Amino acid sequence: MDWVEKDLKYIWHPCSQMKDYQELPPIIIDHGKGVYLYDKNGKGYIDVVSSWWCNLLGHCNPKINEAIKAQLDKLEHVIFANFSHEPAIKLCEELSKLVPKGLTKFNFSDNGSASVECALKMSFQYQYQTGNARKTRFMCLTEGYHGETIGALSLGSIDLYAKIYKPMLMDAIHIEAPGCYRCSYRKSRDYCNTECFEHAEKVFEQYADQTCAIIVEPLLQGSAGMRIYPALYLKKLRELCDKHNVLLIADEIATGFGRTGKMFAFDYAGVSPDIMCISKGLTGGYMPMAITITTDEIYGAFYADYNEGKAFMHSHTYSGNPLGCSAALAVLNILREDAILENAAKLAQHLSRKLNEALLDHKNIGEIRHIGLINAMELVKDKKDKIDFEPKLRIGYQIYKKALEKGLILRPLGNVLYFNPPLIINEAEIDKAVGICEEAICSVIGG
Repeated sequence: MDWVEKDLKYIWHPCSQMKDYQELPPIIIDHGKGVYLYDKNGKGYIDVVSSWWCNLLGHCNPKINEAIKAQLDKLEHVIFANFSHEPAIKLCEELSKLVPKGLTKFNFSDNGSASVECALKMSFQYQYQTGNARKTRFMCLTEGYHGETIGALSLGSIDLYAKIYKPMLMDAIHIEAPGCYRCSYRKSRDYCNTECFEHAEKVFEQYADQTCAIIVEPLLQGSAGMRIYPALYLKKLRELCDKHNVLLIADEIATGFGRTGKMFAFDYAGVSPDIMCISKGLTGGYMPMAITITTDEIYGAFYADYNEGKAFMHSHTYSGNPLGCSAALAVLNILREDAILENAAKLAQHLSRKLNEALLDHKNIGEIRHIGLINAMELVKDKKDKIDFEPKLRIGYQIYKKALEKGLILRPLGNVLYFNPPLIINEAEIDKAVGICEEAICSVIGG
């Protein structure tokens, strides 16, 4: 029995219809280096999706490798209640210099969904303990995605993930999200006054008195198809939250650590959230770790004598794991010492230019949108009227399969293809990836 047969015998892969694996069996990866992954036969694949957006600085980065190896010989894990360790303390110290102003307290968990759950519970309990017990509901944007635990899924609006579970979910309040590609106000995301914000204003007027917090993916709704909206929206939302005493939660799990061109997406808006969730790029994609970061004010609402029952009784076995903290410290050192964000800004211009030259005029590319190194291509049946391909055709999936044949990982989001590569990708690798992408698109839908 070979490795593929063994995989299919035992493993139920995430976010997959396993019947598809009869036609496209799992690719068994042997090793990785930089932006490349190599299978058991030695074939290389350019990983322009950063292996679910978490591989920030390339596979098997030698500096991160060494940091984890060094920590492994000292301490692998310790209960994080009443115990601590140097890597966690150092990591918080370094992050405090980088996160938006006012975020000062760090609560560790082990994945992005858990970080969101922590933020929801934290905001709910904060409102209760500050005399706002009536504020028990949450707001979110339509087309949002915040993870797949029950709480996090309740604040998503993508039926692919949530529809079947709706009887189990919380009753969240949904605000129509900015839809810049098909803007109903006939505006451009680059030159608008976020007229669509009126949807948020109307919902706040109706429900703010019962809402404890709103959660958003700042500037970029990832799973919705890399939908990008203006920073002005966040500024207006900050003002609205302040007016109505609603906490603002920033889900920076996918947007943090330079993905959008700045360290955090909220940096574009010049305002700060009350709570911020980070994961994915935090450890460079090496170790499962997440942090929920909040303010002194929120932290203070939980600080009391034990018998008052105000403690935040929320924990994860691997909270503050020393190996994860060491990987994260190495990531921050590399970002700083190797001028990663500065170089990525130049590469972002190159990638955007190459994609536009190759594909913007294609009859089935409705839009190529970008922020930082993230670029998304909206596939449409009719470019003039922005009509989608029928989902059952799985056009994005067909292109994905063709790209795999040619050595490119181009995992689609429905009818949206995207590049979200490690920040250390170079121009030659970009050129090769764009070339394969163009070939795969033209092979499936012509051009």
